[in-house]
Amino acid sequence: MPSPLSPPLLSALIAALLYELGRRRHARVLPAARLRTLRWRRLAFWAALVTLVVALDSVVDDEADRLFWVHMVQHVLLMMVAAPLLALAAPWMPIWKGLSLRTRRRLAASYMRSAAWRPPRAAGRFLALPLPVFVMFNVDLCAWHVPGLYGLTLRSQAVHDFEHLSFLLLAVLFWAQVLESPPLRIRLEAPRRVAYVLGGATLCWLLALVLAFAPAPLYGAYASHPGLSALGDQQLAAGIMLGPGSVPYALFIFIALYRWLAAGATRPSDPPGAPGGSRVHPGTPAWRS
Repeated sequence: MPSPLSPPLLSALIAALLYELGRRRHARVLPAARLRTLRWRRLAFWAALVTLVVALDSVVDDEADRLFWVHMVQHVLLMMVAAPLLALAAPWMPIWKGLSLRTRRRLAASYMRSAAWRPPRAAGRFLALPLPVFVMFNVDLCAWHVPGLYGLTLRSQAVHDFEHLSFLLLAVLFWAQVLESPPLRIRLEAPRRVAYVLGGATLCWLLALVLAFAPAPLYGAYASHPGLSALGDQQLAAGIMLGPGSVPYALFIFIALYRWLAAGATRPSDPPGAPGGSRVHPGTPAWRS
């Protein structure tokens, strides 16, 4: 049985406590419309925390060392469920405001003035750019599935934890490039967001196809399980990556395309009578059109 104070559960509890404290402080100065937005972001945050605990501190984590397809479920929960939910929740300011005012002032002053924080500041500016994040997210995903490196994660708990941390952090940065997550700013226009996510989905599909059509098991650490061969386990994992793992990509692409096309169809610059433009009956005064 996992410890009640296991690192994932303890981290989730601390994040939840800071978030709720900061949310209450933040809500006092927000207008009603912003409060409504904050409510659904709060639901997304709690859903993300539950997903993280299920992925990292439940039977899923226990079975992930024995079955590759369960390990793949764990990765999907981290990168394709928890990460986009965290980006949508935008818990950054509530968690920050959950700290005491004195602590925030000291941290902010140190971050802005200390020479020791120059590398983190430079890294932050670098990770705000879409292209570096795209490359790092997808290289990280593919690298951890190289058999030698993947085997290392099964032999070392520290490496395994670092793998999960890199999956989660880079996935949050990836989704924050296309989902509104204030104070983080989206730099991509609507069509480029679709291309961005489609590119990530394509690389994920290619990796899944490599796993699905490999003639032999790629990961020797997974022995045959009763009723399931090592190769069958790998193919099932590929199906999870290709199926459920693709759902967030597909949802974003369809919704983003729908909104983009709907916005284009109602542009005020369209000439009267054009598709999507306003239709003015002949003889109607211009000031009423």
